[in-house]
Amino acid sequence: MERTSNYRNHHATLYLISTPIGNMEDITLRALRTLKEVPILFAEDTRVSQKLLKHYEIDKPLQSLHEHNEMQKADWVLDHLAQGTDVGLMSDAGMPLMHDPGRLLVQKALESGYNVVCLPGANAALTGLVMSGIDPTPFYFAGFLDPKTTKRQTELRQIQYRPETLVFYEAPHRIQPFLKDILTVLGDRPITILREMTKAFEETIRGKVSEILTIPDWKGELVVVVAGYKETDTSPAGTVVEQVDYFIRSGLSKTDAMKKVSEMTDIPKNEIYREYLDNTRH
Repeated sequence: MERTSNYRNHHATLYLISTPIGNMEDITLRALRTLKEVPILFAEDTRVSQKLLKHYEIDKPLQSLHEHNEMQKADWVLDHLAQGTDVGLMSDAGMPLMHDPGRLLVQKALESGYNVVCLPGANAALTGLVMSGIDPTPFYFAGFLDPKTTKRQTELRQIQYRPETLVFYEAPHRIQPFLKDILTVLGDRPITILREMTKAFEETIRGKVSEILTIPDWKGELVVVVAGYKETDTSPAGTVVEQVDYFIRSGLSKTDAMKKVSEMTDIPKNEIYREYLDNTRH
């Protein structure tokens, strides 16, 4: 067990600095003070983060830390922490480490005994969740799924029966195939898509997956909130064949529909498969 009092020791500190997700005013006074005070500052894309520094007239050079150089830069940061120099890691937008680089750096800093302090601030997932109109607790943050359909559907199957509200990030050029996979794997659930949050063109779209699929064009950064699995909503009566067909109509594949009926009825899956085939051949 380890207990650390970050503000009552003399160790150097790695600050994780949350930044606005759109509107430049969504930054804390503490974050601005820390950005001005830390001697060394890192960001994933220095061109993006430099705009925030310029907006607040903070004249400070930025170092890059991204997925391709994090291992190398982490060792460099540890050397500075070892000399008693505080270091700041800022997100390009939102909270560091939430689908941003920095996980390896944080682990190494903690293992080496340095302070790691996160400054609270804007976060797209939480902002979208509480605006969605879907029950915000409990929730499961899935972030970006794989861009390829086959792998994405596999990832969705791993969470399709989770009762928690599901929260995703998605890019506008991938949202249509993503929604099709949601419909195929999770079924036609209530869903909210939040677009360009905190910006001038902020938009909230609520409905069923099948309804939102009719929107042809998407722009801006997207947070997708999907209702969790509800046992009471998907418990059909009738024969095994009727139950399997029910889940297929709800968007599950034939294999997953049989698996679900097996879980609900305690009938072995191979027996359901055999009965379903025997009754659908005729």
